[in-house]
Amino acid sequence: MRASLGMRAAVATAASALVLPLLPAAPANADPDPAAIAQTVVASAVKKHLRKLQDIANANGGTRAAGTPGFAASRDYVAGVLKKAGYTVTLQEFDFPFFKENSTAVLQRTAPSPKTYAATPPDGSSVGDFATMTYSGSGDVTAPVRNVDLMLPPGPTPSSSTSGCEAADFAGFPAGAVALVQRGTCTFQVKAENAQAAGASAVIIMNEGQPGRTDTLQGTLGEPTVHIPAVGVSFAVGQELSAAGTSVRVKTDTTSEIRKTHNVIADSRWGDPNKVVQLGAHLDSVLAGPGINDNGSGSAAILEVATAFGKIPTRNRLRFSFWSAEELGLLGSEHYVASLSPADLAKIKLYLNFDMVASPNYALKIYDGDDSDATGAGPGPAGSDEIEKLFEKYFDTLRQGHNGTDFDGRSDYGPFIEAGIPAGGTFTGAEGVKTPEEQALFGGTAGQAYDSCYHQACDTIANINDKALALNTGAIATAAAVYAFSRDLPGPDNRTTAAAARTAAAHVGEAHGAPAQ
Repeated sequence: MRASLGMRAAVATAASALVLPLLPAAPANADPDPAAIAQTVVASAVKKHLRKLQDIANANGGTRAAGTPGFAASRDYVAGVLKKAGYTVTLQEFDFPFFKENSTAVLQRTAPSPKTYAATPPDGSSVGDFATMTYSGSGDVTAPVRNVDLMLPPGPTPSSSTSGCEAADFAGFPAGAVALVQRGTCTFQVKAENAQAAGASAVIIMNEGQPGRTDTLQGTLGEPTVHIPAVGVSFAVGQELSAAGTSVRVKTDTTSEIRKTHNVIADSRWGDPNKVVQLGAHLDSVLAGPGINDNGSGSAAILEVATAFGKIPTRNRLRFSFWSAEELGLLGSEHYVASLSPADLAKIKLYLNFDMVASPNYALKIYDGDDSDATGAGPGPAGSDEIEKLFEKYFDTLRQGHNGTDFDGRSDYGPFIEAGIPAGGTFTGAEGVKTPEEQALFGGTAGQAYDSCYHQACDTIANINDKALALNTGAIATAAAVYAFSRDLPGPDNRTTAAAARTAAAHVGEAHGAPAQ
């Protein structure tokens, strides 16, 4: 991740020979130097973990997605490293809805005149006239289209349509017909389940038709409760198919089922168990690729930080978490937080999240815990502002530019801030576009995505920016060291540790010869 380990040496991976010094069991009133610990964590060691994750993906169909053998092998690798480093490791099992589109779907009008519509392929590399709904069932059916309470022309405002939201909408529905329903009011899942219950052989969900609601509908049914083909289409295609006498062929080839997966939770043997400093990153990739930046980068960085801290007695308890099924909606972290009692939640004093910390066209983004950017979501729980300041002071001391990123709950910190736990972390950008101002701060190319391989097969080891990885690895190591020994953790009853971060950053930069940026 970001934070610098003395950029020149770390980026060149020349510091890979550094060995972790084992700190002696110091008296309770003697504070170890966080910088001395942070200096032992180097980007070259993180890169070794990334190469291992790439090897795992290569051996398992090019993916490490939750519910696949590639994820299981990633889980076992991470758990093995953590156990060897001295942690108590728990594999937290949970059920989740797995979905995979196995081959490209087909939508054809067979009457009154034949027409074939362009499909959105399983890898999402282009958007066609229609797209398979996530958690669609499989099937190959040819049947007449039956309109279900369509509002044509569309109502004046979004969600004017209630098409398919009530079982009564399907009164008299001929069994085996293909149901054509319209977006609006209720979820796609409700519409599809009602169509299935009415005896439809497939369901087509058209966009509603108001401005901004005309494109090909790409959506999810939420869970694998629908066993018939379900596809989304644009408003224009829906209008065509609504014509009297229309028949269609709909073919989908999917795997949609409940599977089991695991979070990996590692607790240090050291520190006050009532003062937990938790770090996390999601370990799963999307099905389309190996996910080496998203999020092998965050996982590998915190894994190496954990390795460095394994045998160091700390004041506070360190916990490292590797989430599964993040790509399906933060399912692993949500399950974890929901499984904790109020007493156990209260023990977690802060959560640090690292998701995509080596994007090739990177920006160094810090979660905006105090909402100082006044963009999007509001501030995080009390103490999040102090975490943000720690990372800011770290980069400022290295004279390294940085900017904020909205605390929008898009990654695994979301369930923690909902539970009132102070949170923070860093991020180097995903599918968003780099601004000219960011190009001036970080280099790279304005007008292009931070990661042009986001959620694609090309998110391989070649998609890693070594400088961004080194900067973030240093930041993660320093934050872990500062909070592991802090007497006053962020929160309502504590004081900021930004000064400690400033001191640590200065020592790390000096030790590694970090240049001004």
